Amino acid sequence: MPATISPDISALEAADSHDVIQVRGARENNLGGVSVDIPKRRLTVFTGVSGSGKSSLVFDTIAAESQRLINETYTAFVQNFMPSLARPDVDALRNLSAAIIVDQERIGANARSTVGTATDAHTMLRILFSRLGRPYAGPPSAFSFNRAEGMCPTCEGLGKASEIDLDEFVDRSLSLNQGAVKVPGYGVGTWYWQLMAKSGLFDPDLPLKDYPAEGWEQFLYQPATKVKIGTSNLTFEGLVSKVRRNLLAKDRESMQNHVRVFADRAVKLVRCPSCDGARLNAAALAVRIDGVGIADCSRMQISELAQFVGGIKDPTVGPMLEGLRGTLESMADIGLGYLSLDRESSTLSGGEAQRVKLVRHLGSSLTDVTYVFDEPTVGLHPHDIQRMNELLLQLRGKGNTVLVVEHKPETIQIADYVVDLGPGAGQAGGRLCYAGDLKGLRKSGTLTGRYLDHRVGLRDQVRQPTGQLRIEGASLHNLQNVSVDIPLGVLTVVTGVAGSGKSSLIHGSLAGRDGVIVAGQDPIRGSRRSNPATYTGLLDPIRAEFAKANKVKPGLFSANSVGACPTCKGLGVVYTDLAMMAEVASLCEDCNGARFTPEVLGYLLRGKNISQVLNMSATEARSFFDKGPARAILDRLVAVGLGYLGLGQPLTTLSGGERQRLKLAIHMGRNGTTYILDEPTTGLHLADVDQLLTLLDQLVDEGNTVIVIEHHQAVMAHADWLIDLGPGAGHDGGQIVFTGIPADLIESSASLTAEHLRLYVGAPATADV
Repeated sequence: MPATISPDISALEAADSHDVIQVRGARENNLGGVSVDIPKRRLTVFTGVSGSGKSSLVFDTIAAESQRLINETYTAFVQNFMPSLARPDVDALRNLSAAIIVDQERIGANARSTVGTATDAHTMLRILFSRLGRPYAGPPSAFSFNRAEGMCPTCEGLGKASEIDLDEFVDRSLSLNQGAVKVPGYGVGTWYWQLMAKSGLFDPDLPLKDYPAEGWEQFLYQPATKVKIGTSNLTFEGLVSKVRRNLLAKDRESMQNHVRVFADRAVKLVRCPSCDGARLNAAALAVRIDGVGIADCSRMQISELAQFVGGIKDPTVGPMLEGLRGTLESMADIGLGYLSLDRESSTLSGGEAQRVKLVRHLGSSLTDVTYVFDEPTVGLHPHDIQRMNELLLQLRGKGNTVLVVEHKPETIQIADYVVDLGPGAGQAGGRLCYAGDLKGLRKSGTLTGRYLDHRVGLRDQVRQPTGQLRIEGASLHNLQNVSVDIPLGVLTVVTGVAGSGKSSLIHGSLAGRDGVIVAGQDPIRGSRRSNPATYTGLLDPIRAEFAKANKVKPGLFSANSVGACPTCKGLGVVYTDLAMMAEVASLCEDCNGARFTPEVLGYLLRGKNISQVLNMSATEARSFFDKGPARAILDRLVAVGLGYLGLGQPLTTLSGGERQRLKLAIHMGRNGTTYILDEPTTGLHLADVDQLLTLLDQLVDEGNTVIVIEHHQAVMAHADWLIDLGPGAGHDGGQIVFTGIPADLIESSASLTAEHLRLYVGAPATADV
């Protein structure tokens, strides 16, 4: 059967337009004029390899146009406060309904945002305590850590206070002339150093440890004071006071990288001594319901809090109690019962954040809307995926259209309709391979259809460890004094239900040790200019080759330097402020998006200019650079499954799984290293998982230790060693329930992981399990 299909447009047009979302000629990103009808009030799953165009069709076309059309119904004044959305590149989109996007974007880095505030559960809890709590403390705002009347005055509602590590500011054994100040930009010869050394207030040759107490206090905390240096009247301010005001008061994201690194070392956040981290003032903390305070409620596991709230009987707050119970029970049902309301939103994983957002919609009275999900099973154990599937079906059952981008076969199998894109990634993708029911997908001959029932078997022979990595008495978060040996020189998979303590054990105990490299899914810091070529260091050998071939300086071939187009400053686009509207990006008319000056574009390397090279995918560039350091980096990008990425593609467009694989590509090639990977199958097609397993084997066979935190049964089955945490989540987890080879887990364990791995490999349940 052909790998792609070209739908009969006339047949599509004949479909009942009221029952389908009609997409005609979608060309966003790599989509090649996709036309498809998506049934309304049904559950449709979009599949295909990473980079095949799924998100481009679902999020960048259907959901984006729905949101744009809704935004256009507001006045220009209101639109001024909303993001500006361009019309997707598509011929026609018909019969759209309002789209609600439930994605994996972090809820926010704001330290004041918690699980409780994000779900409104804390708002209802505040009402409860203001009505029933004794002694009476005031209205609901008196229990809000984001309002002046409720927040702790010491930490201003953050629950944490900053503590300065002076040894990161200065080396007390040195004098000013010897470079005692370690703060970036305050070294010997700098402007501020001259203020200190030449003010006459301090002896520049005296080690700081010998300063008298009064002089030491003045050196660190002196308020702004006029001093005379030569003929100039200048202002001196104590070192800590000035650094706090000039450097540390800035938003962390706006700091330069070296300043951010200094700030992370020099300023430690500790639990607020006044409120003990509860964020609230003494009056709010004194209020009780049945002997329990609001801070105690916020610290409880949500499953426990639901039980406590369920025991409160008071008809005066009946409807509110019912709403709070419903929210808490929904969170427990969705697999978040192990969280607490005081958990900071920024600490949630992408999958947890998506499920927290979903809670808002489960009890909604809205019907006939379109819900759009981005891999809702991310971070979920197979046991939890079944509950997520039930929630998706529940939303559909209320008369809504549910669109899901997903790779897990458990979710594909509950779909009413499947849209499969491909056949490959990047320029090799973006075409419709199949659209229809599950039965037809299995017979379609597409990559997804062929791999839907594919299973990875247990290893015939597991590798033998070369040593042990010891974890002793781990007690971070919910871990219950865990001690375990992790074998070296093999592939170890750490598993367990969401919230069982996997990340706490591995990241909390091993990250930071010598020889340990963590390749996580957290965002890569960078600007609009950052791309795979700059992040991996690939641009350096590329620039060097261009410079050598044309006998010019390498700096010409950097979009951040003299060779950049002066109009767009090397961005390729121009951002225009439209006053009442948000800024809009438009292609630079001078360089036509090429980012460089005509002079630089005139320099060629084997017939290609620098802009053409940066527009190549990693796979294309690998053929172009057949040797040298550039080829070595490109080989690693292809090896981790990122061959479809464009070298100049902004890092802001990468998914969490792509970011993790990009970090792994940077660190590959170091033998004797311990690699920690956190759910590396995120965003991977079933066929790509096999490639990942090959890569993990390659790393181990080269003499490395690989530790993978993972739920995917294929990775579990392929492991040399398994560590299973549980038995449940939160307080019910944090224990080692099994360590050993996968075959022994299947044969003898009664854990949830064992149950699902047995089903996966087709092993019968044993009588003693």
